[in-house]
Amino acid sequence: MAKKDITTREDVFLLVSSFYDKIRQDAVLGPFFNNVISDWEAHIEKLTTFWDSSLFLKTKYLGNPLEVHVKVDAANNHSITNEHFGLWLNLWFQTIDELFEGDYAENAKRRARKMGTFLYMEIFKARQPE
Repeated sequence: MAKKDITTREDVFLLVSSFYDKIRQDAVLGPFFNNVISDWEAHIEKLTTFWDSSLFLKTKYLGNPLEVHVKVDAANNHSITNEHFGLWLNLWFQTIDELFEGDYAENAKRRARKMGTFLYMEIFKARQPE
């Protein structure tokens, strides 16, 4: 049975919520998220808006992912590594591949790869003394 592409906000919600179900249970990544996020429902909704905006350019995401990730890194003694981003990306790809296929699904992978690289580089830069 062929999978469908990501075409609606409901599809994005399914992707994001399924992905974070995996993240929350992951022995390595889970603690970074579970120790910071107290309202998972609001977090999933916010990230659905982020990805909806990123993929479809329809909604407007209000937030600063870089600032949040720099703070999470600082709160974890600057222990976030490129390996963490690699694990995150692998779970993202796995979730997409389980649920979807098509141009938007591939675009979601490309955007996540670029975003992960950017965030890690900026986190590393934020660690440097001024």
